Amino acid sequence: MSDWTAFGRVDEDGTVYVKTADGERVVGSWQAGAPEEGLAHFARRFADLVTEVDLTEARLNSGAADAGHSLTTVRRIRASLAEAHVVGDIDALAARLDKMAILAEEKAGEAKAARETARAEALARKTALVEEAELLAAESTGWKTAGDRLKEILEEWKAIRGVDKKTDGELWKRFAAARDGFTRRRGAHFASLDAQRKQAQSAKEELVAEAESLAESTDWGATAGRLKELMTQWKAAPRASKEAEQKLWERFRAAQDGFFSRRSEVFSARDSEQRANLERKQALLAEAEAVDVDADPRAAQAKLREIQAQWHDAGRVPREAAAGLDRRMRAIDEKVRQAMDTAWRRTEPSANPLLAQMRDQVAEAEQRLARAQAAGDTKRIREAEQALAAKRQFLQLAEQTS
Repeated sequence: MSDWTAFGRVDEDGTVYVKTADGERVVGSWQAGAPEEGLAHFARRFADLVTEVDLTEARLNSGAADAGHSLTTVRRIRASLAEAHVVGDIDALAARLDKMAILAEEKAGEAKAARETARAEALARKTALVEEAELLAAESTGWKTAGDRLKEILEEWKAIRGVDKKTDGELWKRFAAARDGFTRRRGAHFASLDAQRKQAQSAKEELVAEAESLAESTDWGATAGRLKELMTQWKAAPRASKEAEQKLWERFRAAQDGFFSRRSEVFSARDSEQRANLERKQALLAEAEAVDVDADPRAAQAKLREIQAQWHDAGRVPREAAAGLDRRMRAIDEKVRQAMDTAWRRTEPSANPLLAQMRDQVAEAEQRLARAQAAGDTKRIREAEQALAAKRQFLQLAEQTS
């Protein structure tokens, strides 16, 4: 702290003076002790003023204080200096306060301009919110979205400050009118919607009833297609009331899930069986392709017939693999047929025991078909018919060649 006592003196009768550019003036009297103590007492008072000025200046520069309030404080201190009972550099403090007053006036002007700008922005924001609310009230049919937006507008409205009371009241009346208009229009819409929902409920009850009647079906393809059609109709139908819609949907979904779960189980079992059949047929193909046709065509033919019988008994395979398997089997069959043709051309018809063997095989196939027909086994009948047709064809070719 500066030695403010240099700016004062105490005369013989205890009168205390402060020195200024305009001369000395009396600031008090000191009778309680030595003159130095009196000067120190009045210097501390001046130091208190300096401290207040320091704090005011710091808050003004940092923006922590309202510039208008700071200006009032500066003017108050500045006016008090002329009669202040202090000892210190009053002229320097006055000059400092004059500069602070100029700065405070500038900042107060800026603050006022900022408030005016903020007030204009607040008015523009509230006006825009009112216009948006009026547009929603007049045109929107997105009831939930528009209703939610009106609530958001209300919250935004509450957060905006600075509009004068009269203007704010006029804007609020417009907003309230828009919100009330939207509420009435929405109410009329949902009253009409209730009637539509009753009709929708009736239509969906029919869809549910049909879906439940199909839930136990084993006609997988046709039923799956119909259930998909019902789902399309369900999506296209209007919604029933929330409670009815949920209950009907649960029944509808349960019926569909029940059918498709059963179908999935059946198809999974079938797929597993077909994969096993595929492995069996691949093994038979490998065995057939390993037969040495050229060494002994007749033995090769017999072996192939044995393999083909097992092939038919092996059952269905996955669709994507069937064509390739059949193509390989036909290639083997063709190779054996060509080898047999060559062998027959070298043998007299009467000396050809293969014809007799093939006639026996045709007879055996006919007996197998008869047994399948007697048993009523559709699968065995179909396979036996295919096998008989193949054997008859080979026999016919063999007889023509002979």
